[in-house]
Amino acid sequence: MMKNLYKLILMAIVIAGVSVAGTFFYLTRTKTPQANLLSPQEVAQGALNYINENLVAKGVVASLVDVVEENGLYKFRLKINEQEFISYVTKDGKILFPEEGINLEEKPATTTPTEEPKKLTCEDLQKTDKPLLEAFVVSECPYGLQMQRILSEIVKNIPSLAENMKVKYIGAIVGDKITSMHGDEEAQENLRQICIREEQGDKYWSYIDCHIKKGEVDGCLTAAGIDEAKLSNCMTDSSKGLKYAKEDFDAQEKYNVTGSPTLILDEEQVSEFDFGGRTAQAVKTLLCCGFKTEPGTCSQKLTEDSAATGFSETYSQSSGSSGGSCGE
Repeated sequence: MMKNLYKLILMAIVIAGVSVAGTFFYLTRTKTPQANLLSPQEVAQGALNYINENLVAKGVVASLVDVVEENGLYKFRLKINEQEFISYVTKDGKILFPEEGINLEEKPATTTPTEEPKKLTCEDLQKTDKPLLEAFVVSECPYGLQMQRILSEIVKNIPSLAENMKVKYIGAIVGDKITSMHGDEEAQENLRQICIREEQGDKYWSYIDCHIKKGEVDGCLTAAGIDEAKLSNCMTDSSKGLKYAKEDFDAQEKYNVTGSPTLILDEEQVSEFDFGGRTAQAVKTLLCCGFKTEPGTCSQKLTEDSAATGFSETYSQSSGSSGGSCGE
């Protein structure tokens, strides 16, 4: 970062120096008699003084490494922190060139264009009898809600796949408190959903299907038939709620999960975009590719509409980005 900043600032100064025809950078005199030319060391030190006084951040000091004559200029090396840079200055000490020179007799090295990562196919995925697709989210991330909406749509249409999918949550535990990237309200909702998942799992998807519409809590707990006393006990008893949450966070660390949503299929990170994007059909296809023998229900076609982001009464994305993530 320091290197790029140095180069950008000095390049701007060189451009300015050229436009005023050599008046931009003085060392000790505006005109140097031929008999009293400055030494390379004096010229380089003058350039260095200018850099320290005008260009580097406060508290940062550039130091001179060495100076030599090259192609009618003085080439000097300077060090800023532990990084070295090469610059040039005219022999009269008037104009500073911040970049190392380009030899016009040499052809620039050719670079190979970076290839795009290869998209996974169904054949690339390992197969098991009971694949597990884990979706890591946070409960107020628009894209985490998008993924929960997709998984809920799959469960509504193919209930048998519910046992092959699990929503997990991104966060941390500090002291005896759960934390999340969007603050305490999200952290508490993450914990609420974790407790429902672990202790009232048969009602988890009913609660999620309700919550992703408006972000309601009380009404959705009632609609899903949640035992609120049991839920409260889980959320306040550190031997329960925090223990469950820690298992999610340990898995987050294991798989190096940093964004919501992130999909893990049988301990391997995968992308729904390799299979069509943020749609119920694409994620269903991804999951079904994990079976050694696909169940007949995998042939059922689901919607290929992009799911809505954020809280939404409808499933489909009406406008805007169909993909993205919330990162820590």
